Amino acid sequence: MARPRTAARTVEHPDLSEVSLQQVLEALVDPVRRMVVSQLSQAGEDKSCGTFEAPVSLSTLTHHFNVLREAGLIRQYYVGTTKMNTLRTDEMEERFPGLLSAVLAASTAQAQADTA
Repeated sequence: MARPRTAARTVEHPDLSEVSLQQVLEALVDPVRRMVVSQLSQAGEDKSCGTFEAPVSLSTLTHHFNVLREAGLIRQYYVGTTKMNTLRTDEMEERFPGLLSAVLAASTAQAQADTA
């Protein structure tokens, strides 16, 4: 008996024209979410959910990924059963020029000050 074919798993993403500045700022106010965004930016490549270093449980981290995705900051997609994450840098720059780079620069400066 042949197994029915299942549709590829997809993840819904907002059109950035429908994302408000308020929503993006609320997503970035949380230090764990800023940590995720920073790790994606520094990686220079897409990262699977399980490869992030975060001081929270995996279920809590999943919540943070959802908030970031709904705010348009990340794009998620599946490779097999692995959910991958990528930063929507170019799209965010077009929608909110300079915002993401400023937040990332401030996060890096704060992290360096905290370790000094």
